[in-house]
Amino acid sequence: MPDRSFLDWPFFGDEHRALADGLETWAAAHLGAVDHGDVDAACRALVADLGAGGWLRHSGAGAGERLDVRTLCLIRETLARHDGLADFAFAMQGLGTGAISLFGTPEQQAEWLPLTRSGRAISAFALTEPQSGSDVARSVMTARRDGGDYVLNGEKTWISNGGIADVYTVFARTGEAPGARGLSAFVVPAGLPGFEIADRLEVIAPHPLARLRFVDCRVPASAMLGAPGEGFKVAMSVLDVFRSTVAAAALGFARRALDEALTRIATRQVNGAPLADLQMVQGHVADMALDVDAAALLVYRAAWTKDTGATRVSREAAMAKLFSTEQAQKVIDMAVQLHGGDGVRRGEKVEELYRDIRALRIYEGASDVQRVVIAKHTMMAMG
Repeated sequence: MPDRSFLDWPFFGDEHRALADGLETWAAAHLGAVDHGDVDAACRALVADLGAGGWLRHSGAGAGERLDVRTLCLIRETLARHDGLADFAFAMQGLGTGAISLFGTPEQQAEWLPLTRSGRAISAFALTEPQSGSDVARSVMTARRDGGDYVLNGEKTWISNGGIADVYTVFARTGEAPGARGLSAFVVPAGLPGFEIADRLEVIAPHPLARLRFVDCRVPASAMLGAPGEGFKVAMSVLDVFRSTVAAAALGFARRALDEALTRIATRQVNGAPLADLQMVQGHVADMALDVDAAALLVYRAAWTKDTGATRVSREAAMAKLFSTEQAQKVIDMAVQLHGGDGVRRGEKVEELYRDIRALRIYEGASDVQRVVIAKHTMMAMG
């Protein structure tokens, strides 16, 4: 049984504790044996199940509602602890429609949020380009105004849910100003003429990923999210909310790795005694437990800060993501080590976690980018 004492911390209200309890019960009943063999089919099924369970209603906020980051983090932590692909399915629904929740018109929200929050439509967030990952200002995909339409041309890559999504939030250069100030965001349904899946991308922990190509793809001007030239603001506002949730997913992976390690050392015998009796093993367990609790404190500090009114939590979210993802990698690596040869055998949970965690140190701002963000804000605070 994972440690749940953190739910008593003052970051949470009774509504968060009730949600965590309900999701734990649901996850135990629904995520015990998710078949990852066909990753597209698995993700579609997970989105449908999460929608039917009511969990996706937290992934987007319509008029008069707000995204509660503590709730998002609790859901991602819990799902990640049970099944990495379930966490992915939930997270992409939130990230994919985050811009619609925060910047969408009432019409855009009414069209898409009921579908994505019920699991009847899958969403995606299309920001990264072949030559620009974290450096969004270097994006070159264009959106040219032509009468009542915008014409999209260019490519996006490493797009989660690419190939299975029904709707994409796409960022393109509209040219109001150089660099980051000349980008805009658009709601783009799948299947439009000129919009194609150029390539499916295979990675070490299977997820639906794709490279997208746009060739004279027309969308109405009403598809724009926010005002012309506000695309960078839209993207950063979404990432400011969801970056803490990446840290929460890493925390969920680390908690599961610690649980698996504790079970292993309690049952594995060495020289007639449990592995847990060795002082060196106890030292490793202490380090793992410390990393898990420290990560949890940073994750829920960032989430609480955002929920209690902070306009931006760039520094707090960057600290949470950097520490949680890096330390989760170490916790999981130690869990593999404590499993010995079984730790690298396909089908073992710790082997799956070892593959699951690696991408989290890269996407939504790689670790070194987070260091730059933290340093920048720290130096600004010094005047």
